[in-house]
Amino acid sequence: MKFALYSTFAAVAAAAHLEPAYLKNGVSYISELPTTGKVQFAGVNIAGFDFGCDINGTCNLASAFDVVSKGNGIAQMSHFTKNSGLNAFRLPVGWQFLLNNEQTPGGPIDATNLAAYDGLVRGCLDSGSKACIVDVHNYARFNGGIIGQGGPANEVLVNLWTQLATHYANESRIVFGVMNEPHDIPNIVTWAQTVQEVVTAIRKAGAMTQMIIMPGNNFTSAAAFVENGSGAALMNVTNPDGTIDNLFFDVHRYLDADNSGTHTECVTNNIDGAFTPLATFLRMNGRRAFLTETGGGNTASCLQFLCEQLAFINKNSDVYLGWIGWAAGGFDQTYELVETPIQGNGTLTDTSLVKQCVAGQFVSPASG
Repeated sequence: MKFALYSTFAAVAAAAHLEPAYLKNGVSYISELPTTGKVQFAGVNIAGFDFGCDINGTCNLASAFDVVSKGNGIAQMSHFTKNSGLNAFRLPVGWQFLLNNEQTPGGPIDATNLAAYDGLVRGCLDSGSKACIVDVHNYARFNGGIIGQGGPANEVLVNLWTQLATHYANESRIVFGVMNEPHDIPNIVTWAQTVQEVVTAIRKAGAMTQMIIMPGNNFTSAAAFVENGSGAALMNVTNPDGTIDNLFFDVHRYLDADNSGTHTECVTNNIDGAFTPLATFLRMNGRRAFLTETGGGNTASCLQFLCEQLAFINKNSDVYLGWIGWAAGGFDQTYELVETPIQGNGTLTDTSLVKQCVAGQFVSPASG
């Protein structure tokens, strides 16, 4: 949760001229992979197209930032993959931006705005990233109305995802992030039914094998995912054929005192309070989760606690797919949780948190 507005497999495959290990004849089968003592994915959020979106699901289109044409988002992803060893990016975008409409949630996606966002997605794919997460950053809302629970009907969100899934149906490295950080959802079972309709629509649009990540309540907090019933409710979501192949849970967790992701100091590594109990739940139920938002300031406390958290996740790679740090893209170096590379003399240099933790724990996992 944050209140700001605004690999080994691949290396072996490349050497042998084979597909990456999570593809079989061009089809993802990540849910079948054995664990290796190291997560499969690590990367950074490339924010910008979500700027202006608030937790009530309103988005000011004037604040959206085209991180491709007005920023260096593609160069950042190229740097992160080639120089930092990362292999996954989450690409937040406002629902209103996709429609070019601040008032009405339905209707066709705007061709011009999709082309702008698609530039970022294609940049992710071209970087060699193994996972490019399409993330609708609206907190399960549109202008304050909760999807399927007093706000837009389920079919309105289904319409959006049908269009996106059709557009990316042939891209095996696309990951569909159903919704960023639902919160204060009155009925989690009803929310799971909304997610089910989206999953069904994505598969019926032709995206049959790509990963889909499913968020829970309480800003999809890893610490609350079991106790608030999100895990139990979302376990009932299946593919149209009844399987759960490539359906994973989407969780977030920050390390500051109130888990808001707005402070530069960290106070916990979240091991006992979040990731150990969640790992137990996942293991008992044969499921896996992806930590798609986490982070802290470039401070000594966050360097300690975030590195400890990610080392724990690495050691539990049987149930955790990986992590995505928050955030780079359109954020400058004054942002509290900045992971945007520092630019100077024509080069990009990682922040200390990215170097030591987000990338460091992936490239050189802590032992012991």
